[in-house]
Amino acid sequence: MGCCGQDSDTDSDPSPILQPLNSSSQTHIQNTIFSPMNSNFPALVCKDVLISILEHLSVDDLARAACVSRLWNEVASDKEIQVRAFMMPWKLKQVVGKPSSGGFWREVSLAKFAISHRLAKGDSVASLAVKYSVQVTDIKRLNNMISDHGIYSRERLLIPISNPDLLIDGTCYIELDAYAKREVAVLYLEGAPDIKLNSSLNRVTSEQGKKKILNTLRRSMQVDDETAEYYYSLSNGDPRAALMEFSQDIRWERHVGLA
Repeated sequence: MGCCGQDSDTDSDPSPILQPLNSSSQTHIQNTIFSPMNSNFPALVCKDVLISILEHLSVDDLARAACVSRLWNEVASDKEIQVRAFMMPWKLKQVVGKPSSGGFWREVSLAKFAISHRLAKGDSVASLAVKYSVQVTDIKRLNNMISDHGIYSRERLLIPISNPDLLIDGTCYIELDAYAKREVAVLYLEGAPDIKLNSSLNRVTSEQGKKKILNTLRRSMQVDDETAEYYYSLSNGDPRAALMEFSQDIRWERHVGLA
């Protein structure tokens, strides 16, 4: 039985590969270009074989393999293979969560990772920089902080990772941080995410999203905050419906001569 279930002919002549090499055949082999694209490697068009090979490649090598053929691209784009390649350089045990874009897996650098530090009384950006052996500016840049005082309005800070050994056998969680405004593979040194903290961060994200929508409605309608919020609540949180409702009211007021 051959690759991918193909029957082999046991009565046929032995493969030339198994025959002794003479001088002419050696010269022929030296002048032959071995490529996955030619018939010298029929096994490499077998999906199962490809998976067993590509799952050991780095992220950069996967990107190159994806350019070979449609089948190679399909295998190299498999999520499990991409996640394994993403974890390989850091010897991670597990990555939990799904990023919003598959491009997240295609960049392997320490900048993709951060430590979650829950803020406690007495913490400062400077003290955390000393504790984790990183620069103050790096902490502020990652968390979008203009000044050190921004620490007092938050429950946690993301700390850049300077020592890759911290990731060995670790579990990271893909999170979209409300303040950093980017997806990060977050490492919890205490073992697992804090459910209460995460729900608080999600609440901050939703509140910030609502505020952006209200600001957009206010500018589009050219009204005050209270009027924008009224139409937003009237439309059950649908900005387009809020604008339509507002437009209908304006047309009615003009029709009856109130505007």
